[in-house]
Amino acid sequence: MNDKEIMEGILLTTKGAVDLYMHGTVESATPNVHGTFSTALNSALCMQSDIYNSMAQRGWYPSEQASQQKLDAVKQKYSSIA
Repeated sequence: MNDKEIMEGILLTTKGAVDLYMHGTVESATPNVHGTFSTALNSALCMQSDIYNSMAQRGWYPSEQASQQKLDAVKQKYSSIA
């Protein structure tokens, strides 16, 4: 297992934790539970961002810039929904 695969695994695990914490925050029944999940969610989101940035700097998570034409097409498609 190389470094890229390890980082991908960590990123996927962190994204899973973000999903769980988000649901815990939304579904919490008391302010204390809500606050605890919210704090954990924010920490996990920061961790996910750090992992992504580290991978992107190494070229392990390439992304492309969306063209204005594509952005306009998506806006047009969903503008009638609202």
